[in-house]
Amino acid sequence: MYIDRLLLANFKNYIYLDVSFSNNVNCLVGNNGVGKTNLLDALYYLSFCKSYFNPVDSQNIRMGADYFAINGQYLLDDEGGDPVTVACTLQRGQSKKMKFNKKQCPTFAEHIGRLPLVIVTPSDQNLILGGSEVRRKFVDGIMSQVDKNYLQLLLGYQKALEQRNRLLKQFYDDNYFDEASIAVWDEQLVRYGEPIVEERRRFLNDFMPLFEQYYVLIHPDAPNGEKPSIEYVTQLAEGAPGLEGQLVDARRRDAQMQYTTVGPHKDDFEFGIGEFSVKRFGSQGQQKTFLLALKLAQFEYVRMHLGTKPILLLDDVFDKLDMQRVSQLVLLVGSDRFGQVFITDTQPGRVESIFEQAPDMPHKIFTVENGELRTEN
Repeated sequence: MYIDRLLLANFKNYIYLDVSFSNNVNCLVGNNGVGKTNLLDALYYLSFCKSYFNPVDSQNIRMGADYFAINGQYLLDDEGGDPVTVACTLQRGQSKKMKFNKKQCPTFAEHIGRLPLVIVTPSDQNLILGGSEVRRKFVDGIMSQVDKNYLQLLLGYQKALEQRNRLLKQFYDDNYFDEASIAVWDEQLVRYGEPIVEERRRFLNDFMPLFEQYYVLIHPDAPNGEKPSIEYVTQLAEGAPGLEGQLVDARRRDAQMQYTTVGPHKDDFEFGIGEFSVKRFGSQGQQKTFLLALKLAQFEYVRMHLGTKPILLLDDVFDKLDMQRVSQLVLLVGSDRFGQVFITDTQPGRVESIFEQAPDMPHKIFTVENGELRTEN
């Protein structure tokens, strides 16, 4: 599935936009701040019912406007048939709405996975430099896109965690502690939490070969010993007490802290190259290669499990990469291995020179200026 046509109204810096895309590679070229990333964010909205960059939906309404509307028309790669329409709208002071083929989605969770998409942006550096929550969110996002049951486990766990934390704060404020009340939410955390840990382990076993493969494809001249690694760090490690026991042991401490200190919401994924931490010892080039390999492995994992190629968004990914590696990346994502791709860049000559090396690669180049697009080919 690929997006054939996008219509925007009052979204970020776009007053109105109606544009059709190539089903292969689309390049958005222009200076910083003209709207390239905003357009990618609109595509992200249609897949995930939210912005990748700003969690406050109302702040994505164009200044001075009362609403935004994002409409997409999708076509099937090889089956033909009627287009699939998707719409995301928000009126100030009202709830956000998602429609799939003109029918409103009862829940946003129901829509996740219908339009698979992978995005790569400079902010993804937080996957390496940020805290454990960022890496958990990355892994959980991949798994939720391909497995509705896992998404329901996460939602159930989060609800129970919020209730338990609310109870702990109440205990602290009222200076009392009720074992029976906290045990109710402990039971729920165990019910959802232990399967989450097992599913994360299973995911990493399947994901690692894909990740290692793409790391080599992006960096074929990597020296010996520069093998990437991801280690799942969990309090429910082999030989450790079960989650039920950990929660019981932590009850009094949690009451003092006013939040739950144990459970899969504290897990982490440690990134390494060889024997070293990517965060502490990786060069900028190594970190960039590591991140690109992560995201392309995410693409492959989603494709394998859903049976369709996700849309791939590459936002300003050429920074810190030499021209040879830039060319290698574009030729890779423009191959039959991938589907529809969107690339943003500030240098028109760079993408044009790459397509000169592959004149048979279908593509469109758009110049972006202050919320307007102009087709260059």
